Amino acid sequence: MSEFEDRNMEYTEGDIPEKRDYEKELICIIKSGDPPSVIRRKLEHYHENDIASVWEELSREERIKLYKLLGNETVSEIFTYLEDDVSIYLEELGLENAADILESMDADDAVDILDEMEDEKSDRLIQLMDEESRHDIGLIQSYEDNEIGSRMTMNFIVIHRGLMIQEAMKELVTQAADNDNISTIYVVNEDDSFYGAIDLKDLIIARKFTSLEDLISTSYPYVYAKETIDECFEELRDYSEDSIPVLDNDKKILGVITAQDIVEVVDEEMGEDYARLAGLTAEEDLNEPLLESMKKRIPWLLVLLMLGLAVSSVVGVFEQVVSQLTLVMCFQSLILDMAGNAGTQSLAVTIRVLMDENLTGAQKLRLMFKEMRVGAVNGLLLGLISLVFIGVYIALVKGKGFWFGFAVSACIGFSLMVAMIISSITGTVIPMFFHKIKIDPAVASGPLITTVNDLVAVVTYYGLSWILLINMLRLAE
Repeated sequence: MSEFEDRNMEYTEGDIPEKRDYEKELICIIKSGDPPSVIRRKLEHYHENDIASVWEELSREERIKLYKLLGNETVSEIFTYLEDDVSIYLEELGLENAADILESMDADDAVDILDEMEDEKSDRLIQLMDEESRHDIGLIQSYEDNEIGSRMTMNFIVIHRGLMIQEAMKELVTQAADNDNISTIYVVNEDDSFYGAIDLKDLIIARKFTSLEDLISTSYPYVYAKETIDECFEELRDYSEDSIPVLDNDKKILGVITAQDIVEVVDEEMGEDYARLAGLTAEEDLNEPLLESMKKRIPWLLVLLMLGLAVSSVVGVFEQVVSQLTLVMCFQSLILDMAGNAGTQSLAVTIRVLMDENLTGAQKLRLMFKEMRVGAVNGLLLGLISLVFIGVYIALVKGKGFWFGFAVSACIGFSLMVAMIISSITGTVIPMFFHKIKIDPAVASGPLITTVNDLVAVVTYYGLSWILLINMLRLAE
């Protein structure tokens, strides 16, 4: 261990060892003024992701020096880890060098960068690339953003079935010069249709007399390029493979989707669902223009405005209740909030369960009854607590007497229980309805459920107050 590393690893007994500060080390190396060969040799010991983390902190002159020093392969790896707009750094290279860097990248990473650039500049860069790179980039760009084909990479190894073990190893070594995604080797038939896959470890330890056929997993998972991400989201997530082949309609391998791609797909899907649950039409980022953010938010806000007006209109219908028993207004927010909370909880549970595409009608019905029971038990418990505390509060603090106080609190407790039961059912049925009509159930967003449940709670609370307190018990003030 070097003296520098030793100093960074110092720690007292019983403490967690202090980790090395790679960013600080890299800045020191790059700005050291050492000969280029020394800097290059030192940088070879660091991961490209660590170098990317300090890229923005470097001056333009320092970056230009590193472009020449590190070479296209390393720079292209660094660029894949950059979170900034890579087109800014490509401009520092000039068109021809920028095209060389993009050629060195996996096609899917190059497409991500090109999509951020202006069409004219992007087209010029593509024209400067070699034919194979142009073909791969054009193929990926031919798919819609929501199709699996738009996420695939051409970095994979493929061999034909029927080879001997030695022949398969030779083919692997030959292709590995251009493709570093070698942990899984894909096998195709004579007509190039997908047949199966071999784990690299199995190929390495296989004896000469072992049949290649015995190593092939013919039930290996695959997806079609035209499938939407939503359609195979579950399938991609459930398999713990390093990569999964992407096929055309003739079952020929077009590319693969890697574990890193799968993580990104899952992350984006979760982000989109979270955005929808927040009442947005899509995700937003920190630097998004004001107008774009407004476009994503305003559609749901208009829907919720109409529903909010409906809630206010319903309150107006019960104006007689409010005028004769003004005390009930104090506890309106309690009923509305608890009903909204119960509905949102049921919504979250239902959306999570609906992600299982194999769910039967009977299981969905069982889920609905379960949520109704949960709402009823929780509502009963919270209703009894409300009955006691609100009854005492009205009787002692408001000075209305125990009969009046507990009559009102009993109505509030009962209303709370009924509202929570109905809200739990609503939070379950609405996403099920959306799922049934082939609309993402996440669009049954939290704000929508809450507003619908406000409507339910208002009708329940004021309706029961009118029936029980005014008409039956004659408690009008």
